[in-house]
Amino acid sequence: MRSIFLLPFALAPLAIPLQGAPTYTKDIAPVMNEKCVTCHRPGASAPFQLTDYDSVRRRAKTIERVIDRGYMPPWHAIGGDVAIEGDRRLTEDEKQLIQDWVAAGRPEGDPADMPEPLEFPDGWLLGEPDLVLTMDEAYELPADGPDIYRNFVIASGLKEEKYLKAVEFRASSPEVVHHALIYVDSSGRSREVDKQDPEPGFAEMPVGEGTGRQVSGWVPGTLPKPLPEGLAHKVPAGSDIVIQTHFHLTGKPEKEASTVGLYFTDTPPKKPFTSIQVPPVFGAFSGIDLAPGADDVTIVDTFEIPVEVEAFGLQPHAHYRGKSLNLTAALPDGTEQVLLNIPEWDMNWQEEYRFENPVILPAGTKLTSTIAWDNSAESTDNPIVPPVRVRWGFESFDEMGSIDLFVVPTGKNPGREMKTLRNAYRDHVVWVAGKHVLGEDKLRGFGELREAAIAKLDSDGDGKLSAEERTEARRLLSSRSMTDGQIKQ
Repeated sequence: MRSIFLLPFALAPLAIPLQGAPTYTKDIAPVMNEKCVTCHRPGASAPFQLTDYDSVRRRAKTIERVIDRGYMPPWHAIGGDVAIEGDRRLTEDEKQLIQDWVAAGRPEGDPADMPEPLEFPDGWLLGEPDLVLTMDEAYELPADGPDIYRNFVIASGLKEEKYLKAVEFRASSPEVVHHALIYVDSSGRSREVDKQDPEPGFAEMPVGEGTGRQVSGWVPGTLPKPLPEGLAHKVPAGSDIVIQTHFHLTGKPEKEASTVGLYFTDTPPKKPFTSIQVPPVFGAFSGIDLAPGADDVTIVDTFEIPVEVEAFGLQPHAHYRGKSLNLTAALPDGTEQVLLNIPEWDMNWQEEYRFENPVILPAGTKLTSTIAWDNSAESTDNPIVPPVRVRWGFESFDEMGSIDLFVVPTGKNPGREMKTLRNAYRDHVVWVAGKHVLGEDKLRGFGELREAAIAKLDSDGDGKLSAEERTEARRLLSSRSMTDGQIKQ
């Protein structure tokens, strides 16, 4: 009887550590805190928590397996030349530590060795916001149908101008939100359009019309990040916050009442900043066309930066069939840097990446993005099997592809340099769109005609049209002086 009574204890995992074996309190809990607990805690995005011994012990085998496969902690930017902050990948020593702990029977260890628990005030990753805004009314979504785009306007109630440092977005039903873009609208246009729609919010408007200036965005896997020191968005008094949401229906009715937490700084921004997206417009004019079964469709886009900039981060984007994304910078001295390399894209982890240190890119640097898609039946990420033809589009089952590089001009006149950069980028967008619509040969013909016209009208020979020369050009054109593609004096 005595031996039968003791048998369960003999078969149970040892709670007392073997000599020299790692313990949860001393060795494993610090790793969990640094690499896992941000998501695996109450109120966060992960489906279970890893904040205490029992929760980690119960899932120890699963943790060991997903770490060994590189599936967790999720981190997809691999092999670039520039260090990225917040790298969640475990070191080989940390992986071995977890394996040794599991092999030793998952001992708890001395409670005195337990590190202090991390604090996440009220579930906010960045701490308590300065201002919390929630949609006035939940938006009801049907069970099935096409994806829905909807803009929701929330009054900020600000009585004075503020400087916005960070935004944290929280969905009440995250499973139905494909992504969300957050704008500041000080014009009142969004609110006027909203009044014309009896339901909460209003339907999507064309890009650049009325939704204001984008200040943040959220996609699955995104963790909120404050802007670097000296940078901030100006938010005028009385501005509205507009949440532009892309809903992907789940098969059951849902309700969504999104919340945003706004974090301000008292320090006015010192310099302007912007993003360079390659290819432009999420690849809309890049000829994305995936034949059924094609497993490696690639597009390449290059943009030359006209002024020196300091790059501080990136944001890649693609849909389900995205395969790999890469951004390189070819410097004028002939060297090349890989700014971002994602060899295995996962739409559920569309992170904004920040460099550990700013990257200086001189004027003349060429940015080249290379983006690939896999539309084969063998791809486990393909949402439609057997595969169908896929082109660019807004819906989740369509495709997109681009990489945003966030930059700050470095010169003594940042406003003028920003204008130069934006003008060059606008020309690049026109060129890419023109190639897509007209074809490269015809577009070059238009370019040659433009250059000939400038040469004819450039009376002082400085290579550009002054205000007086532009006035003369308009006079000539309006007086029917241009016929058959020729300017007649």
